[in-house]
Amino acid sequence: MADSSDSRPDNFLRDIIARDVEAGTHAGRVAMRFPPEPNGYPHLGHAQSIWLNFGLSGQFGGKCNLRFDDTNPETENEEFARALEDAVRWLGYEPTAVVYASDYFDQMYAWAQDLVRKGLAYVDSQSEDEIRAMRGTVTEAGTNSPFRDRAPEESLRLLEEMRRGEHPDGSHVLRAKIDMAHPNMKMRDPLMYRIRRDAHHYRTGTDWAIYPLYDWAHGQGDAIEGITHSVCTLEFDVNRPLYDWYLDAIGIPEPRNHQYEFARLNVEATVMSKRKLRRLVEDGVVAGWDDPRMPTIAGFRRRGIRPEAIRHFASLAGVSKVNGRTDLALLEHAIRDDLNSIAPRVMAVTDPVRLVIENMASGETKTLDAPYWPDDVTPPEAAPKTRPVPLAREVWIERADFSADPPKGWRRLAPDAEVWLRHGCVVKCTGFETDDAGEITEIRATADLDTFENDPVGRKVRGAIHWVAAETALPATFRLYDRLFSHPAPDELEDFMTAVNPDSLVTRKGWIEPSVAGDPADTRYQFERTGFFWQDPEDSASGDLVFNQIVSLKDGWARKTKAPAPEAPKAEPKPLAEAGPRDPASALSEAERETYSALAVRGVGREEAAVLAADNALRSLFESTVASGAGEKEAGTLVVHDVRRALGDMPLADAKASPEALAATLQLVADNALTRNAVGPVVSHLVSEGGSAPEAVEKLGLSAVSDEAGLAPALDAALADNPEELARYRAGETKLFGFFVGQAMRRAPKGADPKALQALLRQRLGA
Repeated sequence: MADSSDSRPDNFLRDIIARDVEAGTHAGRVAMRFPPEPNGYPHLGHAQSIWLNFGLSGQFGGKCNLRFDDTNPETENEEFARALEDAVRWLGYEPTAVVYASDYFDQMYAWAQDLVRKGLAYVDSQSEDEIRAMRGTVTEAGTNSPFRDRAPEESLRLLEEMRRGEHPDGSHVLRAKIDMAHPNMKMRDPLMYRIRRDAHHYRTGTDWAIYPLYDWAHGQGDAIEGITHSVCTLEFDVNRPLYDWYLDAIGIPEPRNHQYEFARLNVEATVMSKRKLRRLVEDGVVAGWDDPRMPTIAGFRRRGIRPEAIRHFASLAGVSKVNGRTDLALLEHAIRDDLNSIAPRVMAVTDPVRLVIENMASGETKTLDAPYWPDDVTPPEAAPKTRPVPLAREVWIERADFSADPPKGWRRLAPDAEVWLRHGCVVKCTGFETDDAGEITEIRATADLDTFENDPVGRKVRGAIHWVAAETALPATFRLYDRLFSHPAPDELEDFMTAVNPDSLVTRKGWIEPSVAGDPADTRYQFERTGFFWQDPEDSASGDLVFNQIVSLKDGWARKTKAPAPEAPKAEPKPLAEAGPRDPASALSEAERETYSALAVRGVGREEAAVLAADNALRSLFESTVASGAGEKEAGTLVVHDVRRALGDMPLADAKASPEALAATLQLVADNALTRNAVGPVVSHLVSEGGSAPEAVEKLGLSAVSDEAGLAPALDAALADNPEELARYRAGETKLFGFFVGQAMRRAPKGADPKALQALLRQRLGA
């Protein structure tokens, strides 16, 4: 592939492999592996490792295995393994083989027995706390275990009993016998096996009651597969001596597999710990592992990012020996760079206001031939060059493209000002109308009809705006994404959840030109002046037009690469390590902080209290909602998150949701008549349409479904459609329970109660 790991000259790992190949080490053979643990969905860091291992091995004509490090049955399952395998293939790579550490459990156990016989390993019967206390410190040697000189015969007997499940968890461990005074604490009699008697492994079931530690499985798996270059992230550099000690102890001769380390990929305003990503999913901050805001491969796919962009980003980020943090703008730049030449340009209006062209007759339409591609882009071969765009008396334009009182330098539409309607003609604003709150409801203009065919001569036109004809435009939903975290390093905060950006997703209703109707659903578009979008593959399946924003048009990285103008020196920022967790009230005035404190005392969340303290209109709605019977904590969450998300750019004064209806929505949740997951759509409906909460729930079909009659069809279909998984579950792979929950929820009614569904599923499965 053109964007493989050789695209940067400073890839030190490539240089190491090249020297080995040239020297004939390993007989010129190159064999690598990508070794993830299947305990979560793969993220951007995994993508870099996939690109690196498969790219390097491919460059040198070698092989690369996908090997699952499935040594911890308590956190791993089949769903995560398949997500990892899918990610490798989606990124454009084909594993030489798909293998598992569990494939080698018998061989690893035989080697462990051999080390015991040689006096290089022993069964320790201390507790975990005792072992930890006797390890010593970086400046003090550890203390030998009282069981360190246990006879090999007794250790072998105990080890076999451990394997058969005759001892409880924590009663014994197998340890290597190295050196309790070693300066590298990893070498102080490290653990090799621990008991997990009641754990169920998603592949081996209950065949094993003991499981190897990572260090014991890692190098031995590499040796079995004939790996030549074993690439790990930088934190494992202290493990390398242990990696080599184990290979020496089991008798693997040179030339053999060697471990090399590179810096883990860290990206600004992102977390890439699977534990933290799992918390985002389980706490409902995101809609799932494939939420387009997540830095997971599944999230990138759902958002519309192509594998070419991820591989390009990995090559731009490069391979380093020093930990750092990559600017998120570099990822966005790689995405734009990929989309620029494959995304046709069309027009869509995400926040519409009506523009009436008064000198065009009602029913009159002019069809314009508009280009799909700008002059500086070479489109894909055989791609259409133009499309017809109808222009009529009434069109939709972006609300932000008109100002009744424009600031200095304004280049869009304003009273008595002219602009180009993109691909159309020059129009001049002659007036506008507002509602009682002063919001613009309609703009009037006249068109210079001569400019349909010719450029205007002799006068200056301020700028160009995009539009769609009201009569022929197609209704669409637009999801506008911002970064999920507002802090540049959320993983360094005491609680990364405090940095979640409440405006990371804004949903708008608008219009798009009719030319998209006949295009394939997976077409990526550039909405002119807005960004790159594609249809959500799931939510557009019913025929609705739901577009996810892939990336905005603004390219911060391209500007960063230009030489900056000289600036006065700035004070050094406070190190993040000293900054501590973000105080949500830090930007408030003294009076606002008093309001914030009063709200917090009443039970409102800290983040919500800070927003309400600074926004009088939202706080008034909150107080009215509480007065209508809502709990204060629940009302704060609903107003700050659900109502604000539903508003988008709409002024709160235009919202039609009454405090009584909002309080009633929360009461429906308390009465189990509505799930919390369904509150967002109900509030969105109330904000735009008004009415009562029960009416909104009924119209949207979101009534909570918790009875067997309502849930059974979805459960039965999920089980019937997945007979192989059902057979594996019946055979003991109970980790597949989560798989069936997901399958059933996809088939269930909109208001399905997840807890009730899971309870019924357990009955169906006999769990």
